[in-house]
Amino acid sequence: VLAVAGTHGKTTTSSMLAWILQDAGLSPGFLIGGVPMNFGVSARLSGEISDSPFFVIEADEYDTAFCDKRSKFIHYRPRTAILNNLEFDHADIFADLAAIETQFHHLVRTLPRNGLLVSNAAEASLERVLARACWTPVERFNETSGWRIDGDDAVGSLRLMRGEEKIGETYWDLNGEHNRSNAVAALLAARHVGVQPAKGLEALARFENVKRRMELRGTVRGISIYDDFAHHPTAIATTVAGLRRKIDSGSAGHSLQAPRILAVLEPRSNTMKLGVMKAQLPASLAEADQVFCYGANLGWDAAEALAPLGEKAVVADDLNDLVKRIVIAAQPGDQVLVMSNGGFGGIHGKLLAALAG
Repeated sequence: VLAVAGTHGKTTTSSMLAWILQDAGLSPGFLIGGVPMNFGVSARLSGEISDSPFFVIEADEYDTAFCDKRSKFIHYRPRTAILNNLEFDHADIFADLAAIETQFHHLVRTLPRNGLLVSNAAEASLERVLARACWTPVERFNETSGWRIDGDDAVGSLRLMRGEEKIGETYWDLNGEHNRSNAVAALLAARHVGVQPAKGLEALARFENVKRRMELRGTVRGISIYDDFAHHPTAIATTVAGLRRKIDSGSAGHSLQAPRILAVLEPRSNTMKLGVMKAQLPASLAEADQVFCYGANLGWDAAEALAPLGEKAVVADDLNDLVKRIVIAAQPGDQVLVMSNGGFGGIHGKLLAALAG
């Protein structure tokens, strides 16, 4: 079992890892909380296609069941585990960050001595987890002196580095620092089961991402509608920043103004509905040119929380009214980034239809 844990990036990293193993001929089984577009399904048993011993699983820290409040990932017993990052989330079941760190340490303690932990060295929370006790070898990434990935969104390049040594380079279609971090974690986990990094990089050049991760749902009158699963302030910030870098690099050298980002947010997760993260929202949306928030069914005032954004923030409690306001504001060239961990009332189709009309 190869398990991918972390507050952010689990689905994308699991999909990358499963695809790298598939491309190397290892035909893994997998269970992923999204649909990797290279496969078209979110789960399969390796026995359905081969006798592969490998199984990739997205390892979530949410509780197991009503009668078992331990995080579900402690049941997976991985030999290889990725610890991508660790922040406070799931405020409905965890009191604070320390409580989540305890569950991550339970996961660490399930790994055997001959296993491998691939851990993000840039995360102080993960370093605290490992400091509690760890008897499994640890391979850290995002260290200047160790494994990391450099890249350039403007040219779509991905360079795997180990210290000052360039291990390999490939073309790649994803953007954002968060996706480069996901990629190096997947490459190191695949390396543990025998896939050399150069081979893994070749696979990433053909990686098609995951549905609902910066998925282009359509373009009407030069206005593009994207769908993304981001629902935590950190994920919102990195998603907006990734799109900003992409459009800024695409317009570099041109006299025309860079396209605007219209961020459309539904605070739908249990943590967001409780208002635990509301103070972080304005900063997470700062790089957007305009912000539209669906304020219904919240236990807090979204307009008050987004007040630091001034006139560029619009809050509506009626979905049709929100769609109307977005359509009125949208101009040719705009990038409309819709972020929610739910269906958002079919807003993507509503926007495309309204723009076409």
